Amino acid sequence: MCESLAAVRWLETQMSTKMGVPAKQNGAAVKTQSKKVLVQLRFMLTLTQRLPTNADAVVSFTLALTAEERTRSRHRFETVDGQTVFLRLPRGTVLRDNDILQSETESILVRVNAKPEPVLTITAKTRLDLLRAAYHLGNRHVPLEITASYLRLSPDPVLQTMLEQMGMQVEEAVLPFQPEIGAYGNHAH
Repeated sequence: MCESLAAVRWLETQMSTKMGVPAKQNGAAVKTQSKKVLVQLRFMLTLTQRLPTNADAVVSFTLALTAEERTRSRHRFETVDGQTVFLRLPRGTVLRDNDILQSETESILVRVNAKPEPVLTITAKTRLDLLRAAYHLGNRHVPLEITASYLRLSPDPVLQTMLEQMGMQVEEAVLPFQPEIGAYGNHAH
């Protein structure tokens, strides 16, 4: 309760400063608005732990995220029904399709789904050609989904032209995208 009172007082100070009127002169309006914000804060779901994939887990809802969104360990999302969800995962966490997230109270489980997004799917006449394409894309540090029969990447007209000039078949689509995480986690030069 002490934290709630401190939060209300902090919000009152912030809001009165933004309104340009001291809190004592504008107390009722500031208190009403700050209490509304505090009520919203209380009902925001914070997910703090990734659990192993479990097809049998009973989840409260599913959170559909793009490949780029699944790399964010600290972020605010809104669900389809308008609920605010905060991720507060260990830094460097990369989520995969069907991962299970647990709330900080350990009372709610949420399943992560790879949200369909625009992608380029690359196929080749031979596996060696596909390997060559993977080499050139990897050399450009492009997030890449790699399988035995295709490569998948985010749309990029320059890379699309390069791949087509190499003789690859390039197909535009809207599909779930699951790029490789990388051998060293977050890589930077």
